[in-house]
Amino acid sequence: MGKLKSYQQQLQSIVDKGINAAEEQQKKLSAKPFNYAEKLESELREYSVKTLRQRYYGYSDEVFDQLRSLNSRFSNFAGDLVAKLEREAAEGAAVVSDAAEDVSEVAQDAKKSVEPKKPAARKTAANKASSAAKNSTASA
Repeated sequence: MGKLKSYQQQLQSIVDKGINAAEEQQKKLSAKPFNYAEKLESELREYSVKTLRQRYYGYSDEVFDQLRSLNSRFSNFAGDLVAKLEREAAEGAAVVSDAAEDVSEVAQDAKKSVEPKKPAARKTAANKASSAAKNSTASA
């Protein structure tokens, strides 16, 4: 039974140490919010509501000014990008227009070289009969 008593005491000692360590950690953790609250309370006493309002408005004005500046920079960037794209599109359109004119000229030249020359007017059968009748009346 001596061994069991020894194990019981060791186990109790381990549990006591664990409880003590947990208590110490809990006290450290629970002290942090109170420390922050005390610090905040002392800092708040240093500032009046009017001072806090001025600081707040100052910070918010700064933030919105920076946002406006950023918007202006984006606007300039977008404007430059659009101008570049328009310039490239105009250059591309000019190249396409020149190529279309060249193709049109080549097509006209090819059409002229392929079209047969118009031969002298051919006599049709009705014209031949009419001519023969005129010739026979003229000889009679």
